[in-house]
Amino acid sequence: MINQNIDFVRKKIAVSCKKANKNHNDITIVAVTKTVPIELINETITAGIKDIGESKLQEALLKIDKLPANIKKHFIGHLQSNKAKKVVEFFDLIQSVDSLGLLEEIDKHAFKAGKVQECLFELKVSDETTKFGITKENLGLVLKNIEKLNNIKLCGLMAMAPYFEDPNDAKPYFKQAKEVFDNIKNHKGLDGFNILSMGMSHDFEAAIEEGSNMVRIGTAIFGERAIQNAK
Repeated sequence: MINQNIDFVRKKIAVSCKKANKNHNDITIVAVTKTVPIELINETITAGIKDIGESKLQEALLKIDKLPANIKKHFIGHLQSNKAKKVVEFFDLIQSVDSLGLLEEIDKHAFKAGKVQECLFELKVSDETTKFGITKENLGLVLKNIEKLNNIKLCGLMAMAPYFEDPNDAKPYFKQAKEVFDNIKNHKGLDGFNILSMGMSHDFEAAIEEGSNMVRIGTAIFGERAIQNAK
């Protein structure tokens, strides 16, 4: 079942990439494994997934030591400063950095751990109070301070559009994030700033068409109805 679901997702990615004149091999699938047991996660890895996303630290810690060493671990949930130490210790990429203060806290713990922590800024593209992130107006101030943080590698942006019944209605939000991403990449000269993480199970096709190169997929891989939708 899991293998079929992933194949179905990959086919949809390929179609979206063809529309956008992109190479489907350039799209990274992050399997969102919140509430997913390790047995199903291992099935996902067997099917070729190399990136795993978790949003709850305590749950993630019960699984991480059971994952193969070559799996890249993404923290994708809202991160409080008091949990930054553990997240730095166990995760390869933090996608949800939403303030300069949090970035400084991550840098401090990364220095103590002797690592350079890969991070994405979470860009706030909607007015929803349930969404976190840095507004594009405040992003410039944060970027001015990035050079002072020696144990941070800023790899790109993450963004979440509002939910719409028609995923195409989310495209203006994805387009906004792509414009900010391109502006930073073209003018800031950050080395390795190349990830634009946008799109989840219900809207990843629209996100890819607007420039995403990393999608966070949970329900379409692990949902009970996912295999039925693939038929």
